Amino acid sequence: MATENITAEKQFLTPFNVVAGILLLAGAVITILRFTKGIGAVTNLDNNNPWGLWIGFDLMCGVALAAGGYVTSSACYIFGLKKYHSAVRPAILTAFLGYALVVFALHYDVGRPWRLPYPIFYSQGTSSLLFEVGLCVFLYLTVLFIEWTPAAFEWLGFKRIRAWVVRLTMVLTIFGVVLSTLHQSSLGALFQIVPSKLHPLWYSGYLHVYFFISSMFAGMSMVIFEGTLAHKWLHHKMDETHLAEAEGVVLGFGKAASFVMMGYIGIKLIGLAVDNNWHYLTTGWGFWFLVELVGFVLFPAILYGMGAREKNTTFIRIAAFWTVLGIILNRLNISVIAFNYHLPSADRYVPSFMEVGTTLFIVTLGVVVYKFIVTRMPILYEHPDYKEHH
Repeated sequence: MATENITAEKQFLTPFNVVAGILLLAGAVITILRFTKGIGAVTNLDNNNPWGLWIGFDLMCGVALAAGGYVTSSACYIFGLKKYHSAVRPAILTAFLGYALVVFALHYDVGRPWRLPYPIFYSQGTSSLLFEVGLCVFLYLTVLFIEWTPAAFEWLGFKRIRAWVVRLTMVLTIFGVVLSTLHQSSLGALFQIVPSKLHPLWYSGYLHVYFFISSMFAGMSMVIFEGTLAHKWLHHKMDETHLAEAEGVVLGFGKAASFVMMGYIGIKLIGLAVDNNWHYLTTGWGFWFLVELVGFVLFPAILYGMGAREKNTTFIRIAAFWTVLGIILNRLNISVIAFNYHLPSADRYVPSFMEVGTTLFIVTLGVVVYKFIVTRMPILYEHPDYKEHH
């Protein structure tokens, strides 16, 4: 009995569980402080900088990196690329958790969780971009939840309900793509109302287009990155079908991402030309802009292309991680770093350690919930009772 207890304790006290437990505990303490002492007690936000890390990373980056859901489901069900079928459920789960955590994180910024339904069901400000973003995120989160439920119903043994939901797959996929097109672009359009605050190299009349196109390769990169981590840490949960199709998913998405990223660079250059902002490239901000565009878009796009041509999945996996970092950098540049660029350094926003701690708490929570679901439900494998239905 003592030996069994020691073994169980070792299985529980893994490095992941220990680190995750510490981050979740710290996040819980910060959460209590935030909702009892107010937002000023835990952030460095002020009237000049009302949006900080929680919006820049938790929302802007979270929505972009959760785009793998609509990208993968549309590739499989709308364009008929069934070879990507094994990637759909992991992508949908990642997207569902991503959007759910975006909504969760938003409470830290705006407070008053009980007022969450107000903008959608009571507000009359339907001409606001924020209303459109809120409505689309609310609807798309609902769509993602319904798309995820077949795995839960298979786990619970609810065959009849599962069959009804599966019949809605095409409708949900189309609806999800439409909603993603709207709110991914609208997040960029939000910053078109602040031309005097956002640096001209990042401000553009095409911001909504930039955000939507970048969400495509962000989603594909996140699917590859998430799959890479899953293959390393959850390999034992994958069936033969998932393992056999994994390389095709990596090569196919890597090739597609390379094309989309080169197109993105093209429209960014067109935007520079239309606004005649070339002279800014010789400044310090211009150097930083080139670091983002060349270092985190062009270089990984080339690496994606090389990996697809040589069928080198290692190149593609590295490029995926590189691109995910690039998306994070882009969204933070627009929402935090290049925002209010004209203010003196003393007045510039720098996130507090509790803001960083809250973000780590939310990311950790997402990873823990993902692990819990994947280790119990048929996400990385096909349920034996439903193989003939796939």
